[in-house]
Amino acid sequence: MAVDEATVRRIARLARISVSDDEAKALQGELSTILDWVEQLNEVDVEGVEPMTSVVEVSMKMRDDVVADGECPDEVTANAPAKEDHFFMVPKVVE
Repeated sequence: MAVDEATVRRIARLARISVSDDEAKALQGELSTILDWVEQLNEVDVEGVEPMTSVVEVSMKMRDDVVADGECPDEVTANAPAKEDHFFMVPKVVE
């Protein structure tokens, strides 16, 4: 896929980077090469391949879902500017 200089400049603007004229010409070739490589991936047959989150099959480590307060409410609220009975106090923001 060929990328023209206008496309390079648009991508640079979206990425919020400044690109000189020389850099735009160099990026034109690099982006075209990258997009050609990505197009090759469309040729790979992935029929019947399950999506995976890792290259090695790993089962998720599970733990019991229990409610706990951490047993250290004084430490949790120690740096709070305002607190009452182990709760954070915040100013009212909606009237």
